[in-house]
This record gives sequence, C-alpha cells and structure tokens, in this order.
Amino acid sequence: VGSYAPAAAQHPDPELYNQIAALNDADPITGPAYRHALKARSFSEAVMAPDAAPNTPDQAKRKTDNFTMLATAAGHMLADPQGPRVAALEIGGWDTHAGQVGRLNGPLSQLDRGIMALKNSLGPVWDKTVVLVMTEFGRTVRMNGTSGTDHGTGTVTFVAGGPVTGGRVGGTWPGLKPSQLFENRDLAPTTDARTIAAGILVEHMGLPRTALAQVFPGAPSTPMEGLVRRA
Repeated sequence: VGSYAPAAAQHPDPELYNQIAALNDADPITGPAYRHALKARSFSEAVMAPDAAPNTPDQAKRKTDNFTMLATAAGHMLADPQGPRVAALEIGGWDTHAGQVGRLNGPLSQLDRGIMALKNSLGPVWDKTVVLVMTEFGRTVRMNGTSGTDHGTGTVTFVAGGPVTGGRVGGTWPGLKPSQLFENRDLAPTTDARTIAAGILVEHMGLPRTALAQVFPGAPSTPMEGLVRRA
C-alpha cells in the first residue's frame, strides 16, 4: 500500500470533506459514522459543520495537522493542576532516504506548529515547562543515489520552554571534513543525549542525582548543567 499510495500524495481539500459531511448529515447511519471517522482523523467540528463556510484564501493557508492537534491536547492536560507532569509526543516523516530536500519541509513545519500549539495551550504554565526534542539516530552526511540520506549517527537536540536558558548552541561541533566524520560517513557524536535529558530531570524536575542510574542504566553519570534556570 505504501508504494501504491505514498504518504506524500495529495489529499482532498477540507471543503470536500465538509460537503460530504453535509450530504450525509441527515442520515441516521452514515451521518454519525462519517463524523466519527473524521474526528478519528483529527478533523475539527468547524470543518464538519453542515453550514461551514468554504475556505477563504487565508483559512486555506492555515494548516492543522495531527501533530498540532496532539500538541494542543497535551498542553491542555499538562496545564491542568490535576493533570500529568510529563508528556511524550511523537512525529514521523524524518526517514528521508529519497528526495530529502522536498520532504523535510513537511515534518519541520509540523514540529514548528506543534511546539507553538503546545505553548499556546499551556498558557502561563509554559513559563514552568521544558520541551526536549530529540531523535534516536541522525542521517548520513553524504547524499545517496536517490537525493536522500540514510541512517546515521550524530544529530541535533532542541531544548525549549520558559525556564530554558536558550538563545545559544551547545556542544562541540566536530566538523564535516572527511577526516572528521565518524566511520567516514556520519556526523561524529560529541554529546550523549542522555546527559541533556538527565540535566533537565535534575535541574527542572528535581530528580536526585543518585537516581539517574535507575533512569539511564549505563549512561554517563554527569548530567549537563545550566540548561534551565533554577526556580
């Protein structure tokens, strides 16, 4: 199925879904079923409303994707005093073995919109929130034969949020010369991502350093310091 209908294929305009919903609205069987299916695909009630106005040019430019809606929901739950303290969100689309230049804009834009949606839904709680964006592997430095990159080693980690001492790039840049690459193919890793997470757990969440070995068995015991401002 993936090769027949690739993920990058064009999807119908939301107005078409709106018209189909309106067509089935009075049917006691297909009406509720269709609305339930659209909700499962993260369509809002505004899109499914029978009298919803057609998209204006400005509305068409506003994209609401599943990750943005997930981030919004997570923000509302985290902002609730009785809600959870930690949330883990996942976004796909980074496995760019082919056509990387044209494919990266999608997930990067979703990540950007998702973090902004999380900030907006958190409200004042954003000032007490730290967001860690990371992946389990990077990409190769050199392009492959299909204008993409394959699974690599070194990558990037982002830290954002109200308490973060941001506006800077941390770590050590290893360089991109052939002699500086890891195994002559990858960006060389210079920072263990677990030390970043450990630093946030200690400085922001108040986890005792003695408990880090239980959270990250076998990881470096020294957490990265200075990532967040202490309360």
